[in-house]
Amino acid sequence: MDIGTILGIVIAFGAIFASMILEGGSPASILLIPPLVLVFGGTFGAMMAGGLLKDALGIVGALQRALLGKAVASDDLVDSIVSLAEKARREGLLALEDAMKDVDNVFLKKGLQLAIDGTDTEELQDILEAEVEAKRKADKQAAKVFDSMGGYAPTIGIIGTVVGLVHVLDNLSNPAKLGHLIAGAFVATLWGVMSANAMWLPMGAKLKRLSEIEVNQMEIVIAGITNIQAGANPRIVAQKLRSLLPPTTVEKKKVAA
Repeated sequence: MDIGTILGIVIAFGAIFASMILEGGSPASILLIPPLVLVFGGTFGAMMAGGLLKDALGIVGALQRALLGKAVASDDLVDSIVSLAEKARREGLLALEDAMKDVDNVFLKKGLQLAIDGTDTEELQDILEAEVEAKRKADKQAAKVFDSMGGYAPTIGIIGTVVGLVHVLDNLSNPAKLGHLIAGAFVATLWGVMSANAMWLPMGAKLKRLSEIEVNQMEIVIAGITNIQAGANPRIVAQKLRSLLPPTTVEKKKVAA
């Protein structure tokens, strides 16, 4: 579990509320139910209108992944594949069937099973690459949901402000209420901008980042399995796979060594 996104959102809202307090204001002044209902409900409705029902229904899972999702270290995956390559080199490809019991990565396990079953290298690569492409598209759509909400929220907030100002004009005959009504009218815009930039857009960016890491790991798995299937030297396999790692990961590995 990675709480970085949750921590970042808390820090962002904490900074906003802290600045209000330092300026002599009160965070309670923006915790108004009508603007909150309008902004969050309207944003969700606009997102639903712009996509498919299954996209809206899947937001709970996407939200959980955006807030708590954690990527497995790529260098650990490379070490596992190299270990499998060594075993296959010593005992043969069929020996990996027992080793698969200790493999946690579902994609790696699937690729190993295809290799053990004698699937042609090109066909195996086509099957796995098709799965990578399907994941890339699914992750892109999940991130798009939050990106869309980040785009709609400020505009929905402006609509809320316009609605509030209409209410202000209805009460021009009562000057005592005008200050409170005008302040309340702008709360909707504030929540629209805050929710977009402190919640929805960052969560969309988090999903994109997770997708990049996971897709990169799937590509490493494909390269590893095809090399194992070809009977490549484990040292060569390690060098090839490490060339696919992000530079920062490789540098950390060298320092640790």
